[in-house]
Amino acid sequence: MSPQVPVDPSRRVSRTVYRRRRFVVFGIGGTLLLAFLYIAGSLLTPVPATAASVTHEKSIVQPAAQLAWPGYGSSAVTAPDYSGATISHGSDASVPIASVTKVVTALLVLDAKPLKGDDQGPTIDFTQKDVDIWNEVIAEGGSWAPVQAGTSMTEKEALTAMLLPSANNYAISLVNWAYGSTSAYVDAANKWLAAKGFTGTKIVTADGLDPGNVSTTKDLLGLGQLVLDSPALSSIVSQKTATLPGAGAQDNTNTLLGWEGIDGLKTGNTDEAGNCLLFSAEVAVGKSKVRVLGVVLGAPTHDDLWAGVKALLTSVKAGFHEVSASTKGQVFGSYSTPWKASSDLVATTATTFVVWSDQPIEVALETRPVQSGFAGDVVGKVTFTSNGKTQTTDLALAKDVPDPGFGWRLAHPGGLGT
Repeated sequence: MSPQVPVDPSRRVSRTVYRRRRFVVFGIGGTLLLAFLYIAGSLLTPVPATAASVTHEKSIVQPAAQLAWPGYGSSAVTAPDYSGATISHGSDASVPIASVTKVVTALLVLDAKPLKGDDQGPTIDFTQKDVDIWNEVIAEGGSWAPVQAGTSMTEKEALTAMLLPSANNYAISLVNWAYGSTSAYVDAANKWLAAKGFTGTKIVTADGLDPGNVSTTKDLLGLGQLVLDSPALSSIVSQKTATLPGAGAQDNTNTLLGWEGIDGLKTGNTDEAGNCLLFSAEVAVGKSKVRVLGVVLGAPTHDDLWAGVKALLTSVKAGFHEVSASTKGQVFGSYSTPWKASSDLVATTATTFVVWSDQPIEVALETRPVQSGFAGDVVGKVTFTSNGKTQTTDLALAKDVPDPGFGWRLAHPGGLGT
């Protein structure tokens, strides 16, 4: 058995020191590695995105319209470009319409002899037969305009002679020219009315003097729209006066032309029908124009008619509202981050609507979460919808939303990446 070699005490000490140094080195290295990973993670891990806190109305609603209806007869109004803006008052039965009948006459003449754009149409030669018609109308007590045998007018001039002074004789002469006879015209007119869905309207003469010429307020609004859709007729009924061959200067019987944008359409007056007006107007609502059609039937006097139409149209105009749905810079919400950065959410453009009565403007808002950003960055949009029309404005940060910075990141490791 070999003798045991004693261990050098100094070697034992060296090993112990080595082990201790290794533990220290690895400990410090591990700590430094963990610190590095922590710092790197704090710097590289995304900060949490902040959702917008929004405050906005779901709809914008104005006061309901209060219409001033005449205390007689029957009436109706419509704004063709606005849903829900067709309202009637009084009876919806068919009633005599006097010379408002000439709206149908004019439409049927154009149906047989169309005019395009500013076309004046063919020439109509007047004969002694037309002079005889004139004399018969005078004897009946109807409205008239002079006519001379041997003179001529264009189709558009003859329509003007019928519509402006409401001349019964020109209504009869026109349908004789276009259809060959008044009876042929009456038959064609009633077939045309039925085909167009104007079932409450019946025609027995071209001039309207007979009380058998009847219609409803609903039909008359539709007929008025057809007049407006015709460049020839709409240009005629908006004239205050015209000078015509063989007839001289003729004034429009609609003396309200020009008042609050009234630009047509046709008057009527008989004992059975009372005083009537089918009217159109472009009324100003803020910076916009709104097309209005209306009819008032059965007024006791002309003064009652004019006063009734004025009051009704004034109330219709007041029933429209120019609404600022958004203004540039208007606040629709805000962002507030965990690191105390904040910014309002603002509209980048203004949006304006013209609305009828209490028809709402619906409001829909979309936003995206924000981690950081600069003033002016688009972070959402707001959409407004009313009367089938939509407008959209972008939403942007009102001021910078800065990154939280190194200090906050180090101090809030639990707030990162969430």
